[in-house]
Amino acid sequence: MIKIKKYIPSVKVIPKIRDATVHSMSKLSDNTIARTTAASNFLTTVADVFLFIAHVTRETFSRDFEFKEFLRQCFQIGNKTLPLITVTGAIMGLVLTIQSRPVLVDFGAVSMLPGMVAVSLIREMGPVITALICAGKIGSGMGAELGSMKVTEQIEAMEVSSTNPIRFLVVTRVLAATIMIPLLVLYADAFGILASWAGANIKGDVTLSLFFAQAFKVVGFIDLFPAIIKTFFFGAVIGFVGCYKGYHAGRGTESVGVAANSAVVLASLLVLVVDMIAVQITDMLVL
Repeated sequence: MIKIKKYIPSVKVIPKIRDATVHSMSKLSDNTIARTTAASNFLTTVADVFLFIAHVTRETFSRDFEFKEFLRQCFQIGNKTLPLITVTGAIMGLVLTIQSRPVLVDFGAVSMLPGMVAVSLIREMGPVITALICAGKIGSGMGAELGSMKVTEQIEAMEVSSTNPIRFLVVTRVLAATIMIPLLVLYADAFGILASWAGANIKGDVTLSLFFAQAFKVVGFIDLFPAIIKTFFFGAVIGFVGCYKGYHAGRGTESVGVAANSAVVLASLLVLVVDMIAVQITDMLVL
């Protein structure tokens, strides 16, 4: 008769099993706590953003509007960004013309070049690229400026002196960005079409009046109006993100750079998201 021995763990093996079980349970508990903390931080950030937007919106329609500071911010945004937008618009028009002309020559449709460039710039390339440039220039500037004021406790000093920092610092910058970025986009579109005429004359010969007549012959209301409307949202997004990141910067000096960097990244991403939504809405309206 064969005897089967029942396996009984030794006294030395039992503590190892217990320790491994406790370690796996503690690791699982740490992962759960980390996920819960990340979800809680995300929801807290979302709530802070909505409260910040509500506060800014309420202060925008208050009686004591800082009109002089608003005009100063408009001048700062337009004056400091205009040279960069000029170069950007010229490059957009030249590159689009030089790349497209050989293909149109092969099909014998060189006369369609001005209209194609105008529609491309007005509908998509002009607003999006100009908004991304402004996100890097204006958004980072707002984040760094308000972040440095937060670090040096200038915002707290304004609150002590009975000055509303949201109304004076944030509202004026958000409104200035909302109004000036559409104007910068229109300027970039116009300069891009002018640069396209210069690019078309590198290997051709077309007058400026004829080029502009052919360009705006195909541009309709459905091309111009949605493109202008979405630039206001681009400006509002850039202003809100830059001011929020700077206004909620940390206490250390390194937080200024973090605020400026995160403002550029988030503003650029939101510009693309807003553009995607605007394109879908425009497509539904056209159909």
